[in-house]
This record gives sequence, structure tokens and C-alpha cells, in this order.
Amino acid sequence: MAAVLHSAPKMTEIEGIADTLAGALGDMLIHKKEEHGEIVLSVVRERVEDALRLLRDEHEYQQLMEIAGADYPDRAERFEVVYMLLSVTRNHRVIAKVSTDEATPVPTVTTIWPNAGWLEREVYDMYGVVFDGNTDLRRILTDYGFEGHPFRKDFPLTGYQELRYSEEEKRVVYEPVRLAQDFRQFDFMSPWEGAEYVLPGDEKAPEQGGEKKA
Repeated sequence: MAAVLHSAPKMTEIEGIADTLAGALGDMLIHKKEEHGEIVLSVVRERVEDALRLLRDEHEYQQLMEIAGADYPDRAERFEVVYMLLSVTRNHRVIAKVSTDEATPVPTVTTIWPNAGWLEREVYDMYGVVFDGNTDLRRILTDYGFEGHPFRKDFPLTGYQELRYSEEEKRVVYEPVRLAQDFRQFDFMSPWEGAEYVLPGDEKAPEQGGEKKA
């Protein structure tokens, strides 16, 4: 029998859906909220696999669209892992999330959606969150020798290493970051007022009347 497609739920229906999902999750749920028309469910970290399987099998949230990370350094459990699910029959999305710290692994959901393997690798690469049960937890966006996790709030914007091709060694080499800014000036004056100094090279620009600056 073909599945019946539904129109997207109205704002007045969101609260009812949230209550239904909260009741089904029971003690797996920490809290729920509705925000900007989205249902956000915070679930117990150790029960995330069971919670997401229930949402898939009993409430028609068939597709795992994304797994994302977030970093809140001031919290004891600084990381959030966010799962975005889609029901193609209900035409509705739901967000589930768990919290963890730098040392505590999150159960993998590759047992439910195989594509979660790639998404968990990205969260591991960018934030350092470990997923227990993921049998291929390698870096996916950075190089294997990369140091640190770039999306952490305490990761320096310049990074720790840079790479370049060495003509002498005929290969790519890694070196500590060097910031060569001999000609860079940090001037926070309004760009509409104009600079009071002449930038290197501007002295060659022609003045009005065709003459060049001295």
C-alpha cells in the first residue's frame, strides 16, 4: 500500500506533535521545546540510539539528514551533537540532540542509518567527539596528521601548522604557522573618512590633472 503524503503541519499542530514524541520517548527524554517552528528534543546520551530508532520506526522520521556539532566551552559537557531527522510522509522535521564532554563517547547511530558514519566522522574531525561503535572513525575533512579540532572555540584562527610545496624536497612539507605581515597595518578608522597615510604603491597613482604624487 502506498504511503499517504501529508501537508506540512501548521504551527498550531507543532505542540501536539512535540507532546506525542515526548510521551513516546519517556525517560529517554531530558526536555523538549519548540523553537522557530522546529521541535527540539534533548535526549539521554547513552539512549540516543534507542531514541532515534523509535523516532524512525514508530513515528515515520525515516531519514537522517545531518549530524552537526556545537561547542559551548563554559559548560561541563561542552559539546552538543545534533541530529536532524526528516519524515518524508509527514513532511516534517525534528531535531534531537545530546551533550557530552571531551572524554565521554556518544553511541553511534550507524546501526540505524549507514550514512551516519560519514557524518559522525565530520563531527569527530571538527570537534573531537568520539562515537562509540563507529568502526571507521577517521578524519574526513582535514589531513590525517592534522593537530587539534578546528571548530572548537579555543582553536586558534591561524591553526598550528601550514603546508607548502617545497621545491628543494619536491614534496609538500608541514611547518609551524608563520605570520609574515611586514606591510600590514591595523587601522580601525572609518573607511568613509579616508586614511591619513599613503599605502605602499599608492604614491604611483596619478593626481588630478595627470600629475603624479611626489
